[in-house]
Formats: sequence, structure tokens, C-alpha cells
Amino acid sequence: MPRKETTKPSNWIEKYADSLFGYAVSRVSDRETAKDLVQETFLSALQNLTSFRGDSSERTWLFSIIKNNIVDHYRKSAADKTVSFSNIDSSSDLDSYFADDGEWKESAAPINWSDSGRDDFRSKEFQEALQKCLAKLTSQCRAVFSLKHFDELESDEICKELAISPSNYWVIMHRAKLVLRRCIEKNWIQA
Repeated sequence: MPRKETTKPSNWIEKYADSLFGYAVSRVSDRETAKDLVQETFLSALQNLTSFRGDSSERTWLFSIIKNNIVDHYRKSAADKTVSFSNIDSSSDLDSYFADDGEWKESAAPINWSDSGRDDFRSKEFQEALQKCLAKLTSQCRAVFSLKHFDELESDEICKELAISPSNYWVIMHRAKLVLRRCIEKNWIQA
């Protein structure tokens, strides 16, 4: 029989606050929101301490709580169902990417990132550029992109969590990727 872990709330901040904060800020791209999510996680864990059976580690339990808190945050911030890119870059005319036949316009074709000599996507410099670019997305776009590519949820789960249609999901994802690509090329590849 596996040993049941006992939890010690008095140690949570010292043991888990930094890793929970790092996880949250990588998902929401806002330090203050991430701090709030960590606090909510600790509060929720404390309120539900009696339900912790010890089948998983304290760390695993706390991370499952913060993941749920992040999804709740996305759900609340996605209440505005409209996707606006006016706050990202006024020169980002999404129609300027493709020709009438659906092919890339030569001037907008993706740069081959590996040819740029900057192909270490695990580097701190790239991660900072990615976070900067994610922060420029609307909360709904950031939520869809993060849930798909960071939390690896399936598209139907994301649609259910954020109460959006599958077609809206694909439009949001497509636009988020285009905007992120342009931002990363501008702030990392060409920087």
C-alpha cells in the first residue's frame, strides 16, 4: 500500500511559491495576476485541506489547483467573445498575409527561423520574447493559445472551458499564431 503523504501548509510558501508563480506567470503573462493566482491556490488548498488524501504529492496537488485556477481565470477573462487585435500592432493587417489564392504573400511569408542563427527556443532570451508577445494578445487569445500549447488540452476541451464554438476557436488560434509569429520575428529573430 502506498504511503499517504501528510501536508504541512506552514511550508507551502517556502517550498512551492516560486515554482507555482513561475508556472502561473508563464500562462497568464502578467506578474500581478500570477501572484493573485498563487494566493488563490494556497487559500483554496487550505480551505480544502481535509479533502487532500495524500494519494499524490503536495506539489502535484497544489499544481492541479493552480491549473484549475488558471482555467477559471481564462474563463472569466474570455467573457468578452470578440477578438480585437487593435491593441497589438496597428500595422497587423491579417489580410496582408495571404494572396487571393490562399498562398502566402511573398512579403509576409514566414522567415525560416533556423536560418536566422537563433534557433535555441529553450533559451531565456526566447522565453522572455515569447512572454512579451503573449502579453500583447487579448486575454481570450492568450487563453486559447496557452491552454492548447502549454497545457496541451484538446481543442474540444478548450471550447467547452471557454464556452466558444469550434469555428471561433480555430479563428482565434489562427490569428494568435499569426500575431505571435510577427511579434517573435520582430522582437527575437530580427532583434
